Amino acid sequence: MSNEENNKEMKKLLRQAIAIAPAPDTELRRDLWPQMLRKLDEQPAPVVGVPWFDWALAAILSVVLVFFPGSIPALLYHL
Repeated sequence: MSNEENNKEMKKLLRQAIAIAPAPDTELRRDLWPQMLRKLDEQPAPVVGVPWFDWALAAILSVVLVFFPGSIPALLYHL
C-alpha cells in the first residue's frame, strides 16, 4: 500500500468518525459571569496550619544537611 493510499484511507476513516460524533451544544444555557463574580468575591478559607508532611520534609532536610554538609551547595544550586 502506498503513502497516498494510506492517506486516502485515513481521510475516509476520519470523516466517518467525525460524522458519527454528535454535534456539541455550543450555546450556554445561562450566563456564567454572575457565578464567576460570586466566586471571586468569596473569601478564601483560612489557613489552619502547616501540614504534617511539610514538617516531615523539613526534618528530613535538616538531618541530611547535618550529616551531609557537602550537599548544601547542591541544595543552593537547585533553589
